[in-house]
Amino acid sequence: MNIFYEESGQFKVATVVQKNDANYQADTQHGKRTKVKAANVFVEFDTPLDDFLNKAQAEAADIDTDLLWEVCGEEEFTAEAIAEEYFGHAPTKTELAATLISLYAAPMYFYKKAKSVFKAAPEETLKQALAAIERKKQQEAQIESWAEALKQGQMPSEIAADLKTILHAPDKQALTYKAFTKAADALKLAPLALAMQTGGVASIPQYLYDGFEIKHFPKGIGFPDAAIPALADLPKADVQAFSIDDDSTTEVDDAISLTDLGNGSKRVGIHIAAPSLAVAPGSAIEQIIMERLSTAYFPGGKITMLPDDWIAMFSLDAGAYRPAVSIYFDIDADFNVGAPEHKIEAVYIAENLRIQTIEPHFNAETGLDAEGQAMFNHHQDLIWLYQFAVARQKARGKYEPERAPQYDYSIELNEDGSVGIARRERGSPIDTLVSEMMILANSTWAEMLDANNLPGLFRVQPGNSKVRMSTKSEPHSGMGVQHYGWFTSPLRRAADYINQKQLISLIDDTAEPLFQNNDAGLFAALRDFESAYTAYADFQRKMESYWSLVYLEQQGIKELNATLLKEDLVRINGLPLVTRATGIPFDALPKSQMLLAVTELDADKQFIALNYLKAVAPAVA
Repeated sequence: MNIFYEESGQFKVATVVQKNDANYQADTQHGKRTKVKAANVFVEFDTPLDDFLNKAQAEAADIDTDLLWEVCGEEEFTAEAIAEEYFGHAPTKTELAATLISLYAAPMYFYKKAKSVFKAAPEETLKQALAAIERKKQQEAQIESWAEALKQGQMPSEIAADLKTILHAPDKQALTYKAFTKAADALKLAPLALAMQTGGVASIPQYLYDGFEIKHFPKGIGFPDAAIPALADLPKADVQAFSIDDDSTTEVDDAISLTDLGNGSKRVGIHIAAPSLAVAPGSAIEQIIMERLSTAYFPGGKITMLPDDWIAMFSLDAGAYRPAVSIYFDIDADFNVGAPEHKIEAVYIAENLRIQTIEPHFNAETGLDAEGQAMFNHHQDLIWLYQFAVARQKARGKYEPERAPQYDYSIELNEDGSVGIARRERGSPIDTLVSEMMILANSTWAEMLDANNLPGLFRVQPGNSKVRMSTKSEPHSGMGVQHYGWFTSPLRRAADYINQKQLISLIDDTAEPLFQNNDAGLFAALRDFESAYTAYADFQRKMESYWSLVYLEQQGIKELNATLLKEDLVRINGLPLVTRATGIPFDALPKSQMLLAVTELDADKQFIALNYLKAVAPAVA
């Protein structure tokens, strides 16, 4: 005697060795002894095993599942009953087995209720299930079609539209993602390699930029509408100011004026762009500021915090009166600083001086003699302002005339595709002049907020701790000041915008501060600003590192001088590049100089391998 039974969702046949009420001892087709529960046995038969199973499977393949479902009715039924209804006669054992195979193979048509007992699925439910299966088939076909195109080096438009998301923020249920990864796996390529091979990503900078944009600007870098409201007429200052900025600067936040008071005294005016005057709390433009939080910079471009029309309206561009928050100091012949005077006014910007133009005539090598010939507009003003800046450094305890020169390096992308490196001396006369004027304004205004018990976003460094941001003012030991905050870049940083709003409320009796003490919104703004500011700086460093590697490839450089930061981390001299090197002696001290060999370099893979060669003496300035 043989049996037809179900085990783990599969139908099998076996020859009975022994039978009791609950179980069968049986030998399978393959000669394996097994125990089969009686509850799982559907048919006993005496024909050969293989013949019975093959015939049952063949008959099951011929059964019309739709017709079988149509004859079921709405009530529960047994396999025997529906087989008799379908075949038109009492079913043979083979026909019963075929019917069972068909019923089990179509769970969306037939719901199993008990052993050999089923119920037909409702018509609407069945239609939905069949539609889902059809969609699944179509989706699989679409995935296969896209994957095949990618393997042939083509980029389907649907994949191209989703490529940023696929590479940087994948939705693993998306058909485009499944097709892309299927093709990448088949070709044994990394996703980025496949994207570049099929033209979806033109370059590594594009790839890095796309990742940054999709993470930090998921709605894109375009701006929603944010109309500029009309401003009330502001009193016109009786000074003419000038700014000092890099050639690439389009957001001119600050300017300086200098007025001769006689007897060696001067009046210094520091004038800061005032977009805050036009920003209403909760307005569309404030939402933009609080979402973007800062201008993001990278070699060859930037993503501004404010829309172009707002920048054009409030940037301190030459040739017009511009809204400004001004602070004035009377300075005597010995550079003693008088009490500050604060104004909200329209300031005429006479000139936008550019560092690249004036620095060849205004640096430590060419001399800073006030009696010399003026080489550009405001040359004599800058000489006096530099002398005043040095006096301010001394007052802060930060004057270091013997300090070795330090340089900042930045990437320049040339039209011919070559990469250049720009060097700027930290602490040069221009750098000293501008930074000291901004420190004077920032520290004075931070003290003003603190004295009036008004919160802001302060930069603090009590003792030897790390610099951090706080809503309460504390000393900044690195600056040598008792109070410090960012006020002087409101076109570019949300922290400066917030602080300017707070400041305006102290200058203008009709204005309200944006935040009061212990305001949860201010704490949230601090957290969000720090997070965004750090992320934007990390992106800038990542882009600079890539272009530094391209520069090394283009120049064919095989050896590099570097400064040890810690352990195996080094800063490459003359490049904005921090990386790791192997073979550095364990006893090498931080800041020590060394020569490194470039053993491997691949800019597209963002990889450089450096090996320690020897220690070298510090470069002579």
